[in-house]
Amino acid sequence: MIFCKTGELIIRSLEHTDKKFLVKWLSDSKVLEYYEGRDNIYDENMVEKKFYTSSKKTRCIIEYLDEPIGYIQFYRIGEEQYEEYGYTDIHSIIYGTDQFIGEIKYWEQGIGTMLMKEIIRFLVTEMDVQKIVLDPQSRNKRAIACYEKSGFKKIKILANHELHEGDLQDCWLMQYNNL
Repeated sequence: MIFCKTGELIIRSLEHTDKKFLVKWLSDSKVLEYYEGRDNIYDENMVEKKFYTSSKKTRCIIEYLDEPIGYIQFYRIGEEQYEEYGYTDIHSIIYGTDQFIGEIKYWEQGIGTMLMKEIIRFLVTEMDVQKIVLDPQSRNKRAIACYEKSGFKKIKILANHELHEGDLQDCWLMQYNNL
């Protein structure tokens, strides 16, 4: 299923034949520096377990110029995240996203910003989402700049939020607000 298609960019459902791309990307130390960790190199079994088991997340491949270049998932956040993020008094539909561009030759070309603007458009217009959140590590300056260019705002630091390469990392709670 194609969720979004704009010019050169397509966001489509993850297929079993995409496993080879995920294994490639998640064994690249440059990708793993910010996504999963360089001490967590994926093989086929790990990819199968993490990306091909049932989940409430919608898992997708990002294609650019008809080439698979990355991964994105989106999902309605759960009650635990409502509380953790401080949304206990909010009763709107809030979705989270996680994504990475796995083909590093496509980094620094504005594709991430194009991707985020397209997923925002899709979630807001097709899924009636009022808020979209993500939580990049605070040291991931490139991703944070991309998200800010896409309309996300920094809300608060989530201290010691993510275990990455043996250390707890601070993350920014970032939000796109459609209210």
